[in-house]
Amino acid sequence: MENIFPLYSLFGFIILHMLMYSANIYFWRRFRVNYTFIFGFKKGTELGYREVLLLSSGLAVLTFAGVISNLDMEMDQRTKSFTALTELVPLGLVIVVLLITFCPFNIIYQSSRFFLIQCAIHCICAPLYKVTLPDFFLADQLTSQVQAFRSLEFYICYYGWGDFKSRSNKCLESNVYKTFYFVVAVIPFWIRSLQCLRRLLEEKDIMQGLNGLKYVSIIIAVAMRTGNELNRGMTWKIIAAMTSGFATIASTYWDIVIDWGLLRWSSRNPWLRDKLVIPNRSVYFAAMVLNVLLRLAWMQSVLGIREAPFLHRTALIALVACLEILRRGIWNFFRLENEHLNNVGKYRAFKSVPLPFNYDEDEEKDL
Repeated sequence: MENIFPLYSLFGFIILHMLMYSANIYFWRRFRVNYTFIFGFKKGTELGYREVLLLSSGLAVLTFAGVISNLDMEMDQRTKSFTALTELVPLGLVIVVLLITFCPFNIIYQSSRFFLIQCAIHCICAPLYKVTLPDFFLADQLTSQVQAFRSLEFYICYYGWGDFKSRSNKCLESNVYKTFYFVVAVIPFWIRSLQCLRRLLEEKDIMQGLNGLKYVSIIIAVAMRTGNELNRGMTWKIIAAMTSGFATIASTYWDIVIDWGLLRWSSRNPWLRDKLVIPNRSVYFAAMVLNVLLRLAWMQSVLGIREAPFLHRTALIALVACLEILRRGIWNFFRLENEHLNNVGKYRAFKSVPLPFNYDEDEEKDL
């Protein structure tokens, strides 16, 4: 649980996020949300929910094969002594995933892979690039994968420092590791704040400035919670609770009111908005409640709940990370629905597209 589980949990986070994205695509199509047009996907190359499910299930099979091979080598007396070889299985799986992602050949959805890589480069280089909807949408996904970034840091520590040879890690004893434990957690939020800064300067929209401040408050909250996890003092706990509480309130309000466009007092749909794609209004209220509850998952670390009666500490951390990914999946649907209906982000989302020619009714009458 201290070594192998954190290595394989990285793939669990990615698979769960892909499953949520496939569910998003399914419901976007079912309720006719024009996600392909909004994202700017090249016609005929966009992935459907079946293709995303295929990719996620393929990665899941590879991951389970790696886990089983680890267990098999542990149980087999002939390979039990080859500890280093056993520990290299997760690293080999990461290398395979990276090779597939950056493969230059026209296989395994090349167009979609390159589109993802391009958006990732724009996120990493923020604010040097003009911010488009796919770029900030991807950056928002990364903010829900903080634990995955920490897993990557653990990979570097575990394999880079040679701990895998003795199957023991002293990462938390290193000040360098602790420092980067802070840094990698705030990188996604820092990227989003830089994107907001770029949009503020270009569009002169004060709302982008406020959105950037929201991400700054999250950065402070994440840093304080990380400090509380590493130091476990009463002062850290109080500061973490205060900063996290403020960031949660600000983020929840932004999610529901700004990103989803809900809680409109004068709407013909009480507490919602005028235009909805889901006929059952209770779905929106359930989503708002779930958003609040799942955002409060950080209380686990502040309250000092390190282990559950039936869960190891690392498994509990992974569970909390999965709850955030589920929340992000729910956010994705309603964010794009609001974009489709109201064009709140001032991007190219239209309910109708004009024809490329003029039609003169008077001329037809003369004929």
